[in-house]
Amino acid sequence: MRCLIFVQAYCCLSMALHAEEIFVRANQLGYSPSGKKIAIAFSKNRLPDSFEVIATDSEAIVFRGRASAITDSAWGQFDHHVELNFSALKSPGHYFLQVGQTKSLPFAIARDAYAELPEQLLEFMREQRCGYNPFLDAVCHPFDGRIAYGPLTNGTYLDARGGWHDAADQLKYLLTSGNATAQMLLAYLIQSPGPKVQSSRGIFRDRVNSLGQPRPNGIPDLLDEARWGLEWMLKLHPAPDQLYHQVADDRDHIGRRLPQNEITDYGWGKGGGRVVYFADGKPQGLEQYKSDSTGVANLAGRYAAAMALAWQVWNDDPRERPFAERCLQAGKEVYELGRAKAGVQQGNSYKAPYRYEETTWADDMEWGAAELYRATHERRFLSGAKHYATLVAAESWMGREQTGHYQYYPFINLGHFRLYDLVDAKFKRTLAGYYREGIESCVRVGQKSPYRAGVPFIWCSNNLIVALATQCLLYEKMTGDARYRGFAIRQRDWLLGRNPWGYTMFTGIGSVWPRDPHLMTVQLTGRAVRGGLVDGPVYARIFKSLKGVGITEPDPLAVFQGPAVYHDDAQDYSTNEPTMDGTASAILLFVLCDSFETTNAHE
Repeated sequence: MRCLIFVQAYCCLSMALHAEEIFVRANQLGYSPSGKKIAIAFSKNRLPDSFEVIATDSEAIVFRGRASAITDSAWGQFDHHVELNFSALKSPGHYFLQVGQTKSLPFAIARDAYAELPEQLLEFMREQRCGYNPFLDAVCHPFDGRIAYGPLTNGTYLDARGGWHDAADQLKYLLTSGNATAQMLLAYLIQSPGPKVQSSRGIFRDRVNSLGQPRPNGIPDLLDEARWGLEWMLKLHPAPDQLYHQVADDRDHIGRRLPQNEITDYGWGKGGGRVVYFADGKPQGLEQYKSDSTGVANLAGRYAAAMALAWQVWNDDPRERPFAERCLQAGKEVYELGRAKAGVQQGNSYKAPYRYEETTWADDMEWGAAELYRATHERRFLSGAKHYATLVAAESWMGREQTGHYQYYPFINLGHFRLYDLVDAKFKRTLAGYYREGIESCVRVGQKSPYRAGVPFIWCSNNLIVALATQCLLYEKMTGDARYRGFAIRQRDWLLGRNPWGYTMFTGIGSVWPRDPHLMTVQLTGRAVRGGLVDGPVYARIFKSLKGVGITEPDPLAVFQGPAVYHDDAQDYSTNEPTMDGTASAILLFVLCDSFETTNAHE
């Protein structure tokens, strides 16, 4: 009841400005006892120079601190910002902040503050499943699909059932699904480095079966979800020299419907087979818009990484050894396709100008080679990983004001991290330097914002925030250098409510969260789904330029808009659409956050 009162008071405060016009933003989930705890307050007028932390049960003041003025940046209508540092408060409990007469939303200080997040984010992953969907308890898209550009006659049937719907639409991409699968497997190995798959390990729980139904099956739910992706990826590689990369296109965008009620006609009747695009490494597009594809190495590298990670997870289980060997063989074969066709296979559009415009591929091949070396110990893979590492170096979106849509995907080069402990000291310094160069450029960008958000506010900026925080934590894991821990925490806390709008960026997470996401299943069923990472704020100019985007006026968050805008509105697909791959990447981030706490890493 107390939490509800806080939320109601907060919402009223957001809708109608408090007389003192002070707003407080903190991480709504909470903080670890030993970690940095830095909230923010802002106003149009000068702010008090002190603040208090108050226990929610007794309303006793447990901490008083000095507010630290931020003088080098501002946001929108608000010229006055202060940081509220209460890192010295280490006692577990439930609290709220008070600045003047304004109270923050409640939060916890707890050692396991992030332990439940990976499981909660998996709820959204299951909601995105294609084939059997446990959220809807229905089967969708049973006729996927009919091939295009492949070695066989166009229209030939290929079993491409399964996988995940990419976002609010019902397309399926190897480009994003391969990355999501690999990152979930890496999250498992980071948190559970031992050799055997167990039903309850660390923060991973067994609450559902392989179909996502609420019945335990003796396997961590994270691995059930990763395997759902692996099984679909194996279908896209039906022969050693073949790889398919996309199911459906923007013909999907014809109106709202539940996935089991498909009506789109791709040439084989309404609700019939959907097109499955072959990865030939060339520009593709069945209507006026063509991709700028130049090869297949981006897809191949991530595919190889996922399959080699699968071998590392399941190889020691005699019952799963055939599956592990099948994955490893597929990973080797697809890696060779990438070596033969260096370059990128981009996403395909049909009548819309928007597509995944990835241009980098050496980072993916580095990751694939590093994981294949870990699985096989064949020196050629180690040599390949080192070659690709120096080829890509520090190239990324980091420090840039603008990029193409998903141009530098997957936003973090996990190959550098997975290669690091396989090479000599000199090469280690090189890899760490690549990570550090990117982080430093983001630190400089962050100085422009009172929130120290170190990313450009382009489409899917939340994915960049996740990647940046992850890279900071992996850099520390690699080197032991904790200099970026505070910066990483500020990025993490941006996602969990320490932002101008006071929203967490995950559906169903925290106290104030996106309740009107651009997601057909939510809109049509009236049921909320927990754990989906929404795209996040974009520059106002981007919002105004996108086709078909809008909001319901008046904007209840108008006072908080600034250089970037965010809308909790189903009509805004640019800021409030949850994505499958962003959510999977966030699982890795929060596994790392929990890992640092449970190993008593210095903050």
